Amino acid sequence: MVTHMKTTIEIAPSLLESVKRLAQREGVTLRLLVEEGLRAVLSARESRKRFRLKDAGFKGRGLQPGVEEGRWVDLRDEIYEGRGA
Repeated sequence: MVTHMKTTIEIAPSLLESVKRLAQREGVTLRLLVEEGLRAVLSARESRKRFRLKDAGFKGRGLQPGVEEGRWVDLRDEIYEGRGA
């Protein structure tokens, strides 16, 4: 059973140097800090609320007489009637 997998990632040089210094200061490996960071990101994103679009409907009676459902031209004309467009 495989418990670890090797992979290659590109990290900005300045970030890598900062992380290496932190690892040395704390006496831990770079791998440990990378894994800790990835776990933190996963946890934060999993705990975020999902976006839900607010129901912006209103209590109307549907389409007005003379407007066929699905005909954009008719809807556009009704919307802009009397507005010079």
